[in-house]
Amino acid sequence: MRKITYAEAINETLREMMRGDERIFIMGEDVGRYGGVFQVTKGLLDEFGEERVIDTPISEAGFVGAGVGAALTGMRPVVELMFIDFAALAMDQIVNQAAKIHYMFGGKAKIPLVIRTNIGAGRSAAAQHSQSLHAWFVHAPGLKVVLPSSPYDVKGLLVTAIEDDNPVMFIEHKMLYYSEGEVPEELYSIPFGKGEVKREGKDLTVVALSSMVGKALRAAEVLAKDGIDIEVVDPKTLVPLDEAIILDSVKKTGRLLVVDEGHKRCGIGAEIAAIVSEKAFDYLDAPILRLGSPDVPVPFSHPLEKAYIPDEEDVKKACHELIAK
Repeated sequence: MRKITYAEAINETLREMMRGDERIFIMGEDVGRYGGVFQVTKGLLDEFGEERVIDTPISEAGFVGAGVGAALTGMRPVVELMFIDFAALAMDQIVNQAAKIHYMFGGKAKIPLVIRTNIGAGRSAAAQHSQSLHAWFVHAPGLKVVLPSSPYDVKGLLVTAIEDDNPVMFIEHKMLYYSEGEVPEELYSIPFGKGEVKREGKDLTVVALSSMVGKALRAAEVLAKDGIDIEVVDPKTLVPLDEAIILDSVKKTGRLLVVDEGHKRCGIGAEIAAIVSEKAFDYLDAPILRLGSPDVPVPFSHPLEKAYIPDEEDVKKACHELIAK
């Protein structure tokens, strides 16, 4: 099968979905002539024109609000927030409008809105362009939250997101855009709420999110040489969350490590740990461990930033610590 990058998989999906449905359009800062800050929307303006690939003013509150309105009136907008950090400027539109309208109108209103954005440090973009704030949106009922970890997953999940009649936070990782993987040429969908065991093992379960999936898999290969057999689970979507795949894995291995680039405090790791504690406590042979970023802003300095982001060595160290308990 051919290999393409994560960014190319997104671009290809947007192009094919827009060809098939004239209600789908894209808007955001620099998505048109510039092709997006990571070149994800490159070439789409040339094919679809300015009415369907819209370069917006620098006003997240304005264009996200416009996306909500467009979705309410029957369009299927894909709105790009250049960085998830900028979602802070549109939280009313996302959390108080998009997330609640279907419920508050008794199910009569549909919001087929996709908000594409990205998380993650690694490019020395400093504290206002490098955060991993996905946990914010898990806390808001009415939003679906998606974190693709590979080129294959990002294509299939984006098809599902665009076809969904509910608002979807489609959260990519900026350090994955140029990663390559096998991706079919035809369109296909991956269901929400269905995780995947990326690597089977018997000694310890690692639930990893987004870019941490690849790091966990690489760490698992090294740990195998030490006789430690790691199972790596990728939930793919946080809302809905495939609790069953996590619980089944923990029941098999008896140990759990959750790896997430987001902050540990009130993060996804805490939620998954609570779910396992409530529903599979008797199967645990050791306390649950969480691995995440420290509770400080993301440093600009490259050496400090590198130390800030959990990596394969951190995963290996946490796994050795957990096995020893």
